[in-house]
Amino acid sequence: MEHGGDLTSATERFGGEPDDWLDLSTGINPHAYPVAGAVSQKAWTALPAGAAEERLLAAARAAYKVPDHLGLVAAPGTQVLLSLLPRLLPDGPVALASPTYSSHRKVWSRDGRSPVEFSSVYALPADARIVLLVNPNNPDGRLIDVKSLLDIADTLTARGGFLVLDEAFADVVPGASLLPHLGDQNVVVLRSFGKFYGLAGLRLGFLAGPSPVTARISALLESWCLSGPALEIGTAALRDTDWQDRMNRQIADEMADLTLTLSAHGLSVFGGTPLYALAGLRNARGLHEALARRRIWTRIFDYAPTWMRFGLPGSADNLQRLSDALADAQREH
Repeated sequence: MEHGGDLTSATERFGGEPDDWLDLSTGINPHAYPVAGAVSQKAWTALPAGAAEERLLAAARAAYKVPDHLGLVAAPGTQVLLSLLPRLLPDGPVALASPTYSSHRKVWSRDGRSPVEFSSVYALPADARIVLLVNPNNPDGRLIDVKSLLDIADTLTARGGFLVLDEAFADVVPGASLLPHLGDQNVVVLRSFGKFYGLAGLRLGFLAGPSPVTARISALLESWCLSGPALEIGTAALRDTDWQDRMNRQIADEMADLTLTLSAHGLSVFGGTPLYALAGLRNARGLHEALARRRIWTRIFDYAPTWMRFGLPGSADNLQRLSDALADAQREH
């Protein structure tokens, strides 16, 4: 599954300007963390300081409940971090829980280590040395419990392998993260900043894991790989527990409204997280294109022709716009 959020193909095929579109193709929070006042003028004009990165990492360690014995590294997006893992983790067969975000397969295949796909964590390939899991999963929101994850981690550690866990959406599912429960297992955990905080353009992500791994990643990243504004905004947002709590309540309410709207128009919502809903219908492509003619962009999947994913509309007016478009599209069909 490719990422959403790029309206280029939508406008080329269906017309209009980007501002005409309601983009529901991403799982990014439509209510961004307020950055006004969170960035000093110096952050824009001076080279990023080491002390600012230390403050960011301390804030991330507290927010994500990273145990003290684990290393933690920040980079300009988790995409950068996951692309480094094939050259840092042990040789051996790689297994990927699917369907999921396609970049995990791409970065390992590019390194000549094409992952074997599996659909259930209870049927891991017996020879797998590296296992890639997204939890909660994208696009279906599948959640693997902590005990099962620890069992997998213990098994792989005994083999001299690693569990790679992508927790991009764990901010919106309390209790989902494995990080607070980790001991000395061979596990690396990726945490995305931009999705929950609605600041994907800031390009900020984190990786926690055994210190030898994070030290090697730090050595590979160039000096000043994070901008001054990213350091300051990230630190402020990760420390702002009041905003985090309010936002989690707000998006849960908005997802309930979105689910009711989709259900009222005959779509069966069977998966997702508070940031996106996965619905099933007979002809997902047909509805996707009908909505696109009304300048609403959604996600469909080649491997699942009955699946359609909707991000949060972000306002009552946008939700009504979606509802009206669904009614028009269904009359059209």
